[in-house]
Amino acid sequence: MNGIPFWKMSGSGNDFIIMDHRAPLHPFIDTLSARQMWISRVCRRGLSVGADGVILVEPAATGGSYAWHYYNADGGEADMCGNGARCVARFAYLNQIAEAKHTFETRKGLVEAEVVGEQVRIGLPGPSDFRLGADIALLGKTYEGGFVNTGVPHWVSFVDNLDDMDVVALGRAARYHPKFSPQGTNANFAMMIGKDKIRIRTYERGVENETLACGTGCVAAAVVATRLGQVSPPVFLTTQSGGVVTVDFRQREGQITDLFLSGDARVVFKGNLTEEAWRE
Repeated sequence: MNGIPFWKMSGSGNDFIIMDHRAPLHPFIDTLSARQMWISRVCRRGLSVGADGVILVEPAATGGSYAWHYYNADGGEADMCGNGARCVARFAYLNQIAEAKHTFETRKGLVEAEVVGEQVRIGLPGPSDFRLGADIALLGKTYEGGFVNTGVPHWVSFVDNLDDMDVVALGRAARYHPKFSPQGTNANFAMMIGKDKIRIRTYERGVENETLACGTGCVAAAVVATRLGQVSPPVFLTTQSGGVVTVDFRQREGQITDLFLSGDARVVFKGNLTEEAWRE
């Protein structure tokens, strides 16, 4: 049975369906009006491959080795995904689309990538819209927090005990909180576990659930913790999967520069999607 070739990859527990879409693959993918529905269906767990998102590798337009388009599990396109960026970089290298060290195009501009075995280091644009004192009331309790856009919007709150957190309920309430209207936000709950070490759990907008990891959320937590004087880069973050990512950057005149995210990019399996994968 012929189908659409794809790879399933995982970055610290964030999992993605990745396809080489430099040439047309299927009308559902090639037609933008049908793409959102198609992506939301193949990301269903149990009924299809299941994933936190879909990544399409497409021809470069402005100087990178290729362009990517990243879609959350609900089919909506997002500007950035840190763990997805690591996975697509290794996918491109293993498929001889790019060298081990390369750049690729995103809606936020060019991203640098370097692949060393299963580990990938990516350079990200500096964060924007940083706000401390972004305290909000969630389910009857006020949580202190900070907000920063690390390619996508993130709210971060440091708490005393992550294990007791109802991240789904609290994250959903934060995601739709009026303070972050109209675009909403990703919600992160973090805890210091050692010198320059943080444990983090994230509710992701677009997935509408807690995920096992979120790269841009890790960056946001590292930036907020640094501004609070709790850590100094590089910062090591343990995700809900148990995987560890590293966030490194420099602070110059109040600005974050030379921002890098490092971690694994695991090839889980390769296969072919059949039409039954996106059938209602």
